[in-house]
Amino acid sequence: MELLFLGTGAGVPAKERNVSSVALQLLGERGATWLFDCGEATQHQILHTAIRPRRIEHIFITHLHGDHLFGLPGLLGSRSFQSGETPLTVFGPKGIRAFVETALAVSGTKLRYELNIVEIDEGVIFDDERFSVIAKRLDHGMLSYGFRVVEKDLPGPLLVDRLQALGVRPGPIYQQIKQGKTVMLDDGTVIDGREFVGPPQKGRIVAVLGDTRFCEAAIELARDADVVVHEATFAAAEQRLAHDYFHSTTTDAAEVARRAGAKRLILTHISSRYQGEAALQLVAEARSVFPNTDLAADFASFSIPRG
Repeated sequence: MELLFLGTGAGVPAKERNVSSVALQLLGERGATWLFDCGEATQHQILHTAIRPRRIEHIFITHLHGDHLFGLPGLLGSRSFQSGETPLTVFGPKGIRAFVETALAVSGTKLRYELNIVEIDEGVIFDDERFSVIAKRLDHGMLSYGFRVVEKDLPGPLLVDRLQALGVRPGPIYQQIKQGKTVMLDDGTVIDGREFVGPPQKGRIVAVLGDTRFCEAAIELARDADVVVHEATFAAAEQRLAHDYFHSTTTDAAEVARRAGAKRLILTHISSRYQGEAALQLVAEARSVFPNTDLAADFASFSIPRG
């Protein structure tokens, strides 16, 4: 599991930072990529990475401001030209269906794959045997969501050494034991499979938040998360400006992570007014509140280990 930032700027593209998009790479977990937001030129950014558009399984749009959305029709169309044939689902606020369908229809774009569009509200918006995704409304100038991605706990590892010490050779019986079943060995010995399986591996939690002021919903989404991705459009000294424009400062983001008991914070959606040393000052401000903070840059990647 890895986060790969494709665009980390706010509002308009800049030389150092494209507009918002981040990929959650789940290649080992499900052979897929999930995308959060798709600002203008996201597909151009993808060209500089190992991401394969045909592997993009879900796209989650936080809100319908252009710097989070304008790259979506182009990416959907290009996916067809790049051997994308598997289904893709776009999740987003009310209005996302009209935007996508109109853009594709007016441009005469025909997709070779099944496109599903889900207009979301608060609650569980996706759930399968491996992952669930919860959405909550944040505090922005238009309807904006944050997402909590929860990896479900995995079964504990099979304690192979202990089985081999009993003379149990590898075979179909190992699968039965890993499932916790009671099995009988060839010599008549009965063993309880639960005694030969280690403790469950706790799933990881990633919170990706859309544009927002400091709010309780952000804290709830970030609760005990392994990683929180939070906008930090403004420096701490610009608190009034951030509030007026429905955005967060560095210390707002850090306070969310601190109150949530998160393990790590990554700042993104950085205003173009902060370049060079000024950008480094942003992360220093956040670290004064929440030490384990990083500042995202375009093409920066962050692995999310277990434990």
